[in-house]
Amino acid sequence: MTTLSDFSATAIDGTDMDLSQYAGKVVLVVNTASQCGFTGQYKGLQQLQDTYGDQGFVVLGFPCDQFGNQEPGDEAEISDFCERNFGVTFPLSSKVEVNGDGAHPLFDWLKDSKGGLLGSKIKWNFTKFLVGRDGQVIDRYAPTTEPEKLSKDIEKAL
Repeated sequence: MTTLSDFSATAIDGTDMDLSQYAGKVVLVVNTASQCGFTGQYKGLQQLQDTYGDQGFVVLGFPCDQFGNQEPGDEAEISDFCERNFGVTFPLSSKVEVNGDGAHPLFDWLKDSKGGLLGSKIKWNFTKFLVGRDGQVIDRYAPTTEPEKLSKDIEKAL
């Protein structure tokens, strides 16, 4: 059975990010963008990280430029923006695609695990997937779902 631990990505600083390091944790995987109407959700995501991080929870951000070119910067610009404007300390990957032939394998698995309104496609930036300690997808949340609304589900998973 496939789990979150079976995947890896490139971190925003160019190093390898083996997702097996999050085995046994509750993980919120989010495709992000710096110039999106939902970009303010970075603040709420960081609040979740601050609130639950010491209980075995982590937010993983995956910048994506597939929706309206809302993530045009390079990795250094993205990292600086997130840190400067929202105090982001949770891990970010380098830019990925989440739909289509070039989609990162992690997102293919997430979409197969929990389809959304558009079937297996991701509709927009800030689609969120909550993954349990067992590495399996618990739920999927629409871009419009504010991070604060996930607290009860996160607490239940922890």
